[in-house]
Amino acid sequence: MIDKVIRIFNIINAIQANPGISAKDLAFKCDVNIRTIYRDMDILELIAPVSREGRGTGYRFMGKFFLYPLNFTEQEALVFSLLPSMLDKDKLPPGFDTAYDKVMGTHLKEKSRQNSIIEDIVGVIQMGTPAYRQESPNFLQPIIQAILEHKTIDVVYHTQYRNETTERKIDPYFLVPRDQRFYLIGYCHLAQDIRTFRISRFQQVELTGQQFDKGDFNIKKYLKNTWSIDRGEKNVTFKVRFDAEVARYIREEELFVHPRMKDQKDGSLIFEVTVNNEKEFLRWILQYGPSAEIVEPKAVRESLKQQLSQWIMMYQ
Repeated sequence: MIDKVIRIFNIINAIQANPGISAKDLAFKCDVNIRTIYRDMDILELIAPVSREGRGTGYRFMGKFFLYPLNFTEQEALVFSLLPSMLDKDKLPPGFDTAYDKVMGTHLKEKSRQNSIIEDIVGVIQMGTPAYRQESPNFLQPIIQAILEHKTIDVVYHTQYRNETTERKIDPYFLVPRDQRFYLIGYCHLAQDIRTFRISRFQQVELTGQQFDKGDFNIKKYLKNTWSIDRGEKNVTFKVRFDAEVARYIREEELFVHPRMKDQKDGSLIFEVTVNNEKEFLRWILQYGPSAEIVEPKAVRESLKQQLSQWIMMYQ
């Protein structure tokens, strides 16, 4: 949801800057496939007068529609605010002062509007609370703001498996929803590497004035073959047979890893996929019980047999 909103704003900016821009070029700028751009344009056409006169003509806005995104960084805004004191006013053309005031006023209004949009987005996103807490603070607003403004955040974070709380600086890149939770992917200054953080484990989040550049980081490459959110180190190819009763539901699963699916004459489905975290994939498979049979790899079949034997003994 958040990625879509941000992407639509980027599409608006791209069309304004390049009237007649093609869907292919928009897909390249937004780093998504062209089908995603078509879906986004269907949404955008509901709120903005978009014109595409014919095949190959690209997109443009009709009439006087225009969104004015100054989008100053804090540093740019500071530099612009100092501009009058650095110029010889006697040599400035008439109207400079009023033009300058309009630009600064637009910047302040834009910042206020952006913050209002973020508040509205956060307001419609409902997050759960960890079972051991009475309530959980919602840090989505400062995190989304930091992502949009490319600002480093100071955080206090609890690492569950080490039962350790640390102070860190993070350059936030992407918010990723998984299994009713939100995760933040970004550069951790403490670890000096890209890390994934579960939002509910943040105990404190504050924006800094420090700007960051995520360079050539590509979220699709980073999560390649990652079934859910935890990246493993070893790729494993699974072949699973789903019976006819659940096959139709499997076909409509919204997955982040693209499987190879082959329909069988009896209505069942052969599902093959390569993942880098075996445990995450098995947790998903087990929810289908006997309706899903792991055909390969054989080692996983044997391991699952042993696990099922232990369960049977437990409930005897």
